[in-house]
Order: sequence, then structure tokens, then C-alpha cells
Amino acid sequence: MYRNVNKFFPSSWPAPINVAPEALAQIQTEFSSAYAELLEQARTGRLDPPSDRRFRAEAWQANPLALLNAHLWELSARAMNRMVDVAQVDESLRNRLRFSVMQWLEATAPSNFVFTNPEVQQLMMETGGQSLARGMQNLLEDIGKGRMSQTDESGFQLGENIAITPGAVVYQNPIMQVIQYAPLTDTVHERPLVVVPPCINKYYILDLQPENSFVRHAVEQGHTVFLVSWRNPLPEDTDDSDKAGWGDYLEEGVLRALKVASDITRQPKVNALGFCVGGTMLASAVALAHAKGEQPLQSLTLLTTLLDFSDTGVIDVFIDENHVSMREQQMGQGGLLSARELATTFSFLRPSELVWNYVVNNYLKGMSPPAFDLLFWNADGTNLPGPFFTWYLRNTYLENRLCKPGSVQINGHAIDLGSLDMPAYVYASREDHIVPWQSAYASCNLLSGPRRFVMGASGHIAGVVNPPAKKRRSYWAVPDNLAAGESAVPADDWIQAAPETPGSWWPDWDAWLVEHAGARKKAPAKPGNTQYKVLDSAPGAYVKARAV
Repeated sequence: MYRNVNKFFPSSWPAPINVAPEALAQIQTEFSSAYAELLEQARTGRLDPPSDRRFRAEAWQANPLALLNAHLWELSARAMNRMVDVAQVDESLRNRLRFSVMQWLEATAPSNFVFTNPEVQQLMMETGGQSLARGMQNLLEDIGKGRMSQTDESGFQLGENIAITPGAVVYQNPIMQVIQYAPLTDTVHERPLVVVPPCINKYYILDLQPENSFVRHAVEQGHTVFLVSWRNPLPEDTDDSDKAGWGDYLEEGVLRALKVASDITRQPKVNALGFCVGGTMLASAVALAHAKGEQPLQSLTLLTTLLDFSDTGVIDVFIDENHVSMREQQMGQGGLLSARELATTFSFLRPSELVWNYVVNNYLKGMSPPAFDLLFWNADGTNLPGPFFTWYLRNTYLENRLCKPGSVQINGHAIDLGSLDMPAYVYASREDHIVPWQSAYASCNLLSGPRRFVMGASGHIAGVVNPPAKKRRSYWAVPDNLAAGESAVPADDWIQAAPETPGSWWPDWDAWLVEHAGARKKAPAKPGNTQYKVLDSAPGAYVKARAV
């Protein structure tokens, strides 16, 4: 099922990769000493539990050979990573080496194999081999699906127990649908909120279930929420949806949605929020609008968004001229980047959690994964039009042109992110491996209006989806916002000055947004208007199209 993995791994290395002799000698000495000590501890029965949580179960402690094997794997991992650290290469190549070593180590962990995992062996004995039989059945089913199961997908149904905030589709075109959510308060703020999620996955990460729905939370605060539901282009489509480019998504996606919300609410300016790639698209689209003399926004919210792609974290290991050129030849004029390929890429960014954990539990132990809304969403991927993907890949990750004024032209208009002078709320997650928080923070020096930067605990998704009622995690923010035109301090200085506040960042954003939402008025009795009629009830048809 991972037949496309090789194209994501660094394909060529400058040769040779040298290590200073004295550094190599020190690593060898440390390895030999630690190896001898482990053998002595094993001989006398004094081996401690390994540091890795995969080897902490009682079955490992009760099996001296397996326990020693786990320790030796950890020792080898430390030595290999030390070799990468002292290799005489530039930092870009070091990161690629580090990524490849991680893949090798995670794949060869003793926990991944029947004959070296005592937990698996014990379970086989206790079940008379039935656990392994169930595991083989799980494997065959996943081969049939073409992907690894991470959750019980039968436990969720869109519109029934997930993505159930009441609303209606009030506009659609070949690229997206616009959902207007029904009010949950008697009065609403006059200025609406338009939400632009990423098009590389389904929008309902922001509307999972009532208790963790960001959309529902915003509606409960009295905002009239409009949301873009991107179409999932499929191979069988015959309307050239596979030829849509970046400009199409900005013009007929983001800017069209802003106009729909403006027309329905009769507000010349709206508030807008973009999440991840949706934030990149939103900022680009508004800069495009400014280049055309239009001013569609009152305020801008960016959640875990890259505008400056100088540091893209671990994803950088995939990006070079050869890879981008190959992609442009494959699909630059049309075709689809499959959801399966995207999912494989993101899974191998964290292989221990998102690949090998499921290999062990599903296939070796024969366990069935429980129903979990976030993982159901994670498995419900989307395809991307080739021209959109290749433009994005070259102009952002490879050449980082978006943050350079006038360097990017969309439909004949040069765009400048510095023209975004409306109040902005910029959020980052501290442990985000897709959008490093320092890179999200860099947006503060690209935008020119008043800015508030907030950093939440946890990662790319869990940091964002953190409802206040759970009273989980925390966030960091300095008391004073950046004034229009004021330069941001370096990221390291900001984190030193920012106090930590327990709980969700959502109430902080609520307090900020209400300042830009306008007076309250009676909630609308029905969605849409005479120009934009109800086409379907939420969540709409586009989000239900599943990539195979």
C-alpha cells in the first residue's frame, strides 16, 4: 500500500559524506563502551527498562533477550544520529540524512516484528494464534482499501454524527461550495466571519463534533459563519477540474466566497480566517484583491499558516529543483495528486505514531482501532489538481516568492502581502512539525496592520482544535499587540517575554474578533437571500466525495 513511498525520500546524495576521524573515533569508543556495559548488565540481570515507551510493557521486562535487543536498538539509534550530527555536510543535507536515518530506525525497531516483539508472542500464545489470524485479516482488508486503517471508519457518518453544525449550502461552483451556518443566538454581529480551510484535506476538521467544533464555537459567539467546502476532484470528473490552478482557487474560491458572504450580509467588508494552506490562500487572495483596488476584509485570522517559507521544518527534505521539475512534467498541465500519496507523505513525517504503531497493533496484535473523529478525518483525504499543486510547490516551498513584494503575479496582477494592513490575529502551535511556530511568527513582519500573535501548546491539529470546555493545554501571548507598521521582535525574544496561560486560546481570539465584528442585530431567519438560494443542507455534497 506504500508503493509510492520511494518518491518522497531523498533520492541522491553528494558523495562522499565525510566524518572527521576524531569525531568518528569518539563515537566508536562510546558505542563500544556502552555495548560492553549492556552485555554485562544483561549477564547479571540488571538491565533497566529502555527509554522508548514501545519497550516498557511487562512482556519486554520478562524476556531478557528481547530486552537486550531493545537496548541495542536504542544504542544503535544514538550512534547513527550522532554520526549525522558530526557529518561534514551543509545543514540542508544534514536534515535529509537525519530524515532518512529516522525512517530506517523506525522501520527496524524490534517492536515491528513477530520474532522480536515479546508482547506479540505472548498474545499469540494466549489466543492460540487467533491474534495473528485477526491481524492477517486486518492486513488483507487494508490492502483491499489501499491504505492503513487508523480508526473504525464505520463509527462516523458525515452529517449524522460528524460535521453536524446546522447550516446550508448557499453557493457552489466547480471549485467549492459556500456553507452558511444557522445562528445559535437571538442576535448576531453584523459583520460575518468567512472560514477558509485547507484544500489538501476536508473542512470538517473545524467541525468534528459539537463538543470540539471550532465552527460551532464561533456561531455560539454570535458570528454569522460562512465556510468554504472545497471540491474533491476525482479521476472520473470530465469538467477539467484537474486543470485548476492557484489563480483559479484564489479568484473562484477564496474571493468568490468573500463576495458571497458580503452580498448576503450586506457588509462591504467581512472578517476572514484561514487555516494552514487555507491561510496562505486567503492572504494571497486578499493581496490580489488589493492589487485590483478592492478591500474585502475588516480583519484577518491566520491559523498555523506559512507566508514566509524560509523554514518549512521537516517537509523541506522533500523539496529540491529535481523533485519540483519532475512534478511539473507529470502534472503541471493537468492531472491529480492523489489523496493517498499526500497521506503517505504526511504519515512518514511521524512514522512511529502514524505508521508503525498501526502495523504493530492492527497486524501483529490483531487489534481493531477504535472510533476516533480526528483520525476518521485524517483518513478522508482529498486529491489536488496538478497545476495548483505544482504552482504552490515551486512558488512557495522551493523559491519562497510569495513573501517578496511583486515577485508573484496572479492573473496579471503583482501581489504584495505587505498591503495587508487590516488587523490580524496570527496563531501558531508550539510543537507543529508542518508549520514551525517561528515560521508562522514570521508573518508578523510581512503584514503591515495591527497584529496579535498567539502560540498554543501541542501540534498542527491538536493545538488548533482545543475547545475551552476541555480545559486542556495552554497558550502564550504578550499583553501588547503590535501596532501598524511596528516591527516584530525576534522569535526567541518573543517567547522569553510571553507568559503562559492555562487552557484554550479560543477565548483570547473571541475577545479579539469581537472588536472587529460590529454591532449586534437580530439573527437572520433563514440562510442566503434572493440571489443566493439554498442548494443543499450542510455539510453539502462536495465534502462527501471520497478519494479512492
